[in-house]
Amino acid sequence: MHTDDSPWDVLLIGGASGIGKSRAAARLAARHGAFTVEFDDVVAALQAATTAATHPGLHHFTGGNDTADAAASAERVLELQIATAHALEAALLGVVRNRLTVDVPAIVEGDYLTPAAAARADAEAAGQGRRVRTVFLHEGDPARIAANYAEREPDCGPQPERAAVSASYSHWLAAEAAAHALPVLDCRPYATLPERLAAALA
Repeated sequence: MHTDDSPWDVLLIGGASGIGKSRAAARLAARHGAFTVEFDDVVAALQAATTAATHPGLHHFTGGNDTADAAASAERVLELQIATAHALEAALLGVVRNRLTVDVPAIVEGDYLTPAAAARADAEAAGQGRRVRTVFLHEGDPARIAANYAEREPDCGPQPERAAVSASYSHWLAAEAAAHALPVLDCRPYATLPERLAAALA
């Protein structure tokens, strides 16, 4: 049911913001002729189609809530980031189920992929004779993430608070992935990440 020799029909690449998921996904997609889904687009669509009143779990980081205040603590931001990821688990499963209806391999990448949802998607696919593979990328150093933000978003200035939350979220994802027996791959050295990712999935 797949178009090349890739060992997956759908590949999930999870990880925190600012660690290189999109670039790695793009290189793998080019190698395997895979369709790429940026889960951030799904999140944006869901937020546009809902309100904070009807779906509060999807709107922790939109206007009119306590995280809109720049003074919100890093612990609170992390807590609500995890809550948002949990609120999006059903959406991730919907995306995977839809991609498994076609014969083109797909890569789904994003910040809000949880290990729990990935493990469930894997089990569902296996029951259909299909193959969902997952890998979580990990970068636990906030200084390195801040440097990545500076390179990617030079007009935004230094973002140490955002980087600190991203590093904490990365540690949470890595621990959850280990608990679900899902592979975790350190991003560094970044130069070899695409090759190491491909080897891990071979």
